[in-house]
Amino acid sequence: MHPLSEVDFQILWNRLIAVVEEQAQTLVRTAFSTSVREAGDLSAGIFEAGGRMLAQAVTGTPGHVNAMAEAVAHFIADIGPQNIFEGDVYITNDPWKGTGHLHDITVVTPSFRAGRLVGFFACTAHVVDIGGRGFGPDGREVFEEGLRIPIMKLAERGTVDEGLIRIVRANVRTPQQTVGDIFSLAACNEVGHRRLMETMDEFRLDDLDALAGFIFARSREATRACLKGLPRGRFENEMQIDGYDAPVMLKVALDMGDGTIRADFSGTSPQSPFGVNVPLVYTRAYACYGLKCALAPMVPNNAASLEAFEVSAPPGSILNALDPAPVAIRHVIGHMVPDLVLGALHKCLPERIPAEGAGALWNIHISARRLPGANAAGPDGAEILMFNSGGTGARATLDGMSATAFPSGVHTMSVEATEQVGPIVVWRKELRPDSGGDGRRRGGLGQTIEIGAADGYDFHFNAMFDRVDNPARGRDGGADGAPGRVTLDDGTKLKGKGRQHVPAGRRLRLDLPGGGGFGPPSERDGAARAHDIAAGYVSPSPAGRDER
Repeated sequence: MHPLSEVDFQILWNRLIAVVEEQAQTLVRTAFSTSVREAGDLSAGIFEAGGRMLAQAVTGTPGHVNAMAEAVAHFIADIGPQNIFEGDVYITNDPWKGTGHLHDITVVTPSFRAGRLVGFFACTAHVVDIGGRGFGPDGREVFEEGLRIPIMKLAERGTVDEGLIRIVRANVRTPQQTVGDIFSLAACNEVGHRRLMETMDEFRLDDLDALAGFIFARSREATRACLKGLPRGRFENEMQIDGYDAPVMLKVALDMGDGTIRADFSGTSPQSPFGVNVPLVYTRAYACYGLKCALAPMVPNNAASLEAFEVSAPPGSILNALDPAPVAIRHVIGHMVPDLVLGALHKCLPERIPAEGAGALWNIHISARRLPGANAAGPDGAEILMFNSGGTGARATLDGMSATAFPSGVHTMSVEATEQVGPIVVWRKELRPDSGGDGRRRGGLGQTIEIGAADGYDFHFNAMFDRVDNPARGRDGGADGAPGRVTLDDGTKLKGKGRQHVPAGRRLRLDLPGGGGFGPPSERDGAARAHDIAAGYVSPSPAGRDER
């Protein structure tokens, strides 16, 4: 190995990011599930031999990648260093050792060079079906929510465990799709390994130790520089959200002042009997993401850049749910955590923090079935997953973004791709006028979506929506965003969470929530108001806006 300059190290760092991005794109191109292929609900990363994250792909979600940053250490501990062999592939969907619920499968592959372990590649993807009740909040224990795969070997020394594959096939509704996604995860790690070996050949590297030291030192230094000079003290915030059968109170206190930020979620509601609970690994992932977005957004994400953020929540609280709590839709509350911590930051960094947004994705899992006796062309049934987004909160200098997934960052599946998966028709998908909170800067708009079954079918759906009873709050005098609504096309009101039926001939209508406004509405520029009306974002008359 020849000595490397700082320029070499920087080139190698950039190369690692390119390697893991190709790793992620391999997963996108080979995945069976639309949640991965179309929406990008995945993560990919490279880790040094001790299990610390070196680099993550740009493609992916913070809930996956920041949780996966902890998961690799669990894999090493459970497999045992003495049992890690070249050609191995490891797998789990354990919510407390993976990324928070059973629908996320994490695959880890050790990377060997000349017979020596030099690192790991890891990736995570959301699978549409993992058995059990399906993707929804109605379970009372994690055992009801699907097949739980402990940390184990998917392959040992290149030989796949066919017994595990048979168990998966026997426990899911979509065996080809789920098993196909598992092999896609393994394939993307293999591509990452091959590209890493090419890079190490080019730079004549025997290991990643020196590069890891450079990345961690620079990231640690850059993160602490971003935190230097921040106001010292304790800053608190609380937020009420819908919950399942009763409102949930989220509370956080940020302790700032010594080069670290400690987020303490004491006072948060206890865990729920339903599947809205959040394992601490997922809470930590989104708390760190919210803090990093506001305070150190330009520092690449890795083990060292996350060191400055410490997160705790009382065991048994809804943000630190204990095994075997149901956790299927942990994202609904987990996605609220960034706005919660940003609200606390706003008290010491005014004009820097946006208003609250819709937060949680409005995911919908549809189970379409052929009607008895119907002579319909198509499958007997299908499992269909859609990701939809409301509006983000307005910023001090910019309006909020409409129909944008913050904090998850996933894409919405296209209507065309969704309708190809199963017998449903998306009749309407458009921005929802008047849903963004008024203010000096307007909140982002939600969407209105109407979904019906194709002729000869009806469907059940698992609702996992929030901001129906507790809309996104405006900031500094800005108005709240519009709350969400769940109805049939005839106006029949449905629940925001839980499994429900849409009869044949009826359509499900979703009115997604908007983001809060920033600053007093009286300070909004006249030209901006005129543009809002001309674009159809806001009704011309106050009466129309009152009906939002």
